[in-house]
Amino acid sequence: MPEQTKARVRARAGAHEQGRRRAPRTPWAAEAGVFLAVAFVAAGMCGALQPATGIPPEVVQLTQVGPAVAVAAAALLWPGRIRGRLAGTLPTRARTAGPAGAAEPAGPAGRRVALLLTPVLITALCVCGGLLTSGSLPVTSPRAFAHPLALVVAAQFLGACAEEIGWRCHLQPLLRTRFGPVTASALVGVLWGLWHVPVFAQEPAYGAGFLLATTAMSVILGLALEGVRSNRLLLAGGFHTLINLGMLYVTDETTAATEPMLLLGAASLAAAVLWIAAARRTGHATPDEIIVATAPGTR
Repeated sequence: MPEQTKARVRARAGAHEQGRRRAPRTPWAAEAGVFLAVAFVAAGMCGALQPATGIPPEVVQLTQVGPAVAVAAAALLWPGRIRGRLAGTLPTRARTAGPAGAAEPAGPAGRRVALLLTPVLITALCVCGGLLTSGSLPVTSPRAFAHPLALVVAAQFLGACAEEIGWRCHLQPLLRTRFGPVTASALVGVLWGLWHVPVFAQEPAYGAGFLLATTAMSVILGLALEGVRSNRLLLAGGFHTLINLGMLYVTDETTAATEPMLLLGAASLAAAVLWIAAARRTGHATPDEIIVATAPGTR
């Protein structure tokens, strides 16, 4: 090999090694740990303050602000990474993931519609299960609450978005850099369920049903948002709101009764199985642009 060629090879190897030193691996575990610690503490503090505010829990639960506070805390430590990870959270003018001007493919658009219809399916399955097991359905009239339905819906949506900016817009893309879509979504779902600490003061079967529901719903959200490049927060918040409204008005999962919560878990699992089957059929041709932008080695 000529001496000049050897010198070029050594120079390239040195530049590569220097680049590796300049771009350390993303401490994903540290980011996840900070996020979860702040989310749990902030939710606990907000929950303790709720009685003093006089805001009824059926309107909105202040604990839902915890994940949004955690995202803000993480942004103070890793501003560049958080900015990239939250790309696509809200509507964007340019929706590209490759060549400039490339339009968002039809697949994600179809998943958006299916995502917002899935809470209807889950609620319907809960209704059918309740009718089969008890022969009755404890539907709650909107007039049963002192606040107008429009206020409840708006407050529920804001609360859901405060949660989802943490779970689906931050933690999901973070774990997605290390795991596949189903595994990452399931992990987020387990953490999301454990974050609802008071739930586990109920009977073990109640807590198990709730944890099954959050894990299954997280898988649905993770698969639905894979490759979606805009409105991720609004879509996740809309799904979350529809589930909460179904629990509040149509079924009886908001009480401490175990059977309705088990039905919610089973219905969510059935819907998740359909989403997993559909994802295996279609697959995803290209990596999610948010995952690529925030992969290990990025700053």
